[in-house]
Amino acid sequence: MSVDSAAKCPFTSTRNDSKSAAVVTRRMKVESGAEHIRAYERAREILLSKELLQGGAGAEYVDTSDPDKAPVFFLDGAPHRDKRTSIARFFTQRAITSRYHAIIERETSRLLGQLRRDGRAQLDIISFELTVAVAANIVGLTDSDMPRMARRLALMLSAGWHHRLNVLARLSAGLRKGQAMLSFYLNDVTPAVRTRRKAPQDDLISELIARGASWRAILTECMTYAAAGMVTTREFIVMAAWHLFDRPELRADFLAGDEARQFAILNEILRLEPIASLLYRRKPDQPDARNEKYALDLRAIHEDEAAVGPCPHALDPDRAERLNTNGAFLSFGAGAHHCPGKLVALHETRMFLDALLRVPGVRLERAPDVGWSEMLLSYELRNAVVTCDRA
Repeated sequence: MSVDSAAKCPFTSTRNDSKSAAVVTRRMKVESGAEHIRAYERAREILLSKELLQGGAGAEYVDTSDPDKAPVFFLDGAPHRDKRTSIARFFTQRAITSRYHAIIERETSRLLGQLRRDGRAQLDIISFELTVAVAANIVGLTDSDMPRMARRLALMLSAGWHHRLNVLARLSAGLRKGQAMLSFYLNDVTPAVRTRRKAPQDDLISELIARGASWRAILTECMTYAAAGMVTTREFIVMAAWHLFDRPELRADFLAGDEARQFAILNEILRLEPIASLLYRRKPDQPDARNEKYALDLRAIHEDEAAVGPCPHALDPDRAERLNTNGAFLSFGAGAHHCPGKLVALHETRMFLDALLRVPGVRLERAPDVGWSEMLLSYELRNAVVTCDRA
């Protein structure tokens, strides 16, 4: 930090409020041959480019010759725009208030009611049940037991501590994941598809059936939304709760604030603790080109003082207003592949945390363990325990 920046910074120059930085810095590895992008404006230029393609998660190996059989995440150009347009109605402000608010309120009441009865709960488990319920409504996975589906998905998508396991333990974990995947297909996807073949509904599976998508394509799309909509929002909820529990003044600010103020606080937490730590973009059909792939390091990008202002490691809810800019910065991406569910995630997190923090006697008894998922290029938060006065 420059002397000039430090003079304008309202915090100490050595302050770092990030709770995941140490693990992410140690575990995150940029793909060999990819250009490591750390500057905000350069990253934004790459994300807005119409010449570059989606990268990461094996995107270059996915067959996109038939757009109806490829997940929207891996498509580019006209097929991507067409598919995004067809699902845009699921992520509008109107859909959130008229459709998802009721689900969020219902599930929050149920989950916090159970917390009051038991006096304690594991935060990553109850927050995942919430995010699964909301995303399942969007996707159409509503014909099975929701808590059981949440447990199956949690097992399938968890990978933050696999590097600590020996060979036999990894094999056992892989077998359990395979069983969970089969159970998800048989108990969650199959009944949903059969129901919607008979009576289409306003959801993603019905949209895919209308397009003639195969069973494999439907399963892949369901898994994509599970990772992008359920898992990432869970991490966001747990991380935001961790910050709010640890800082009484921030918690008081959040509870006293209106919706805009609460969103400002959440966006600043997300800037400091981006869930998707790496985004990849690549040049088309140039396998031998130098720097054909770009690795966007969102944590470093959000520490670029030229874009986020002085003292970038500090959690400052007034940052965006002071800079007259978007508080999320690049947390939800930008350009054609920006996260379509960003508003849904913000509303889920805001409404759930506002209710949780008002539970009598609620406190964070155990902070979460921080792991790293190579599969999702994201940190994972597990085993956070909240307690409260029992009803």
